[in-house]
Amino acid sequence: MNLTVLAASGQTGIALTRQALRRGHTVTAIARDPERIALPDSSNLRKVTGDVTDAAGIAAVVDGDSVVLSALGTDRAGILLAGARAVVAAGPRRVIWLGAYGTGKSAEVAGEGAGVLAEVLGDRLADKVEADNTVLAAGGTVFHAGMLADGPESPRRRTVGLDAAPPFDLGAKVSRETVAAAMLDEAEAPGFPGAVALPLAE
Repeated sequence: MNLTVLAASGQTGIALTRQALRRGHTVTAIARDPERIALPDSSNLRKVTGDVTDAAGIAAVVDGDSVVLSALGTDRAGILLAGARAVVAAGPRRVIWLGAYGTGKSAEVAGEGAGVLAEVLGDRLADKVEADNTVLAAGGTVFHAGMLADGPESPRRRTVGLDAAPPFDLGAKVSRETVAAAMLDEAEAPGFPGAVALPLAE
């Protein structure tokens, strides 16, 4: 498949790119500074300069054959929504977007932890929710991950919908490698189009 990874220089973006290449896909890896995509050169890897606030620049890279996987994260409100709108406007085949468990559509099932997360995110919460909803409205899949951690892919990992979501545990962790694997599974065999999915370590 032709996969496009957004925010490919971050830890989750690098995990997505590395695993996608290992699975035999062709990857266009987008980052503001492609030199920071710490992976060896490969005939199946194209590193591209891109910024989600530049919709025309994103449209120049993403096309109707692309499946976009976003690991975009930010400490500034407005960036996620700008990215979601830019990606959706570019018209890819599918969008698989990384969000946060306990926000937006998963807030109710997450329980008390969602309130803590809302306080931490502050004005970024609305940005996250609007970005998720933009992707969902376009038929994309949004992965609501719990607290991210380093470490290997969980051998007992699974992906569930909101109907099977566990309460949000601030002490529970899910590795970026596990999240990346779940997102790539969804790219290869869509199970949650237009819906929120949860990548669980076990």
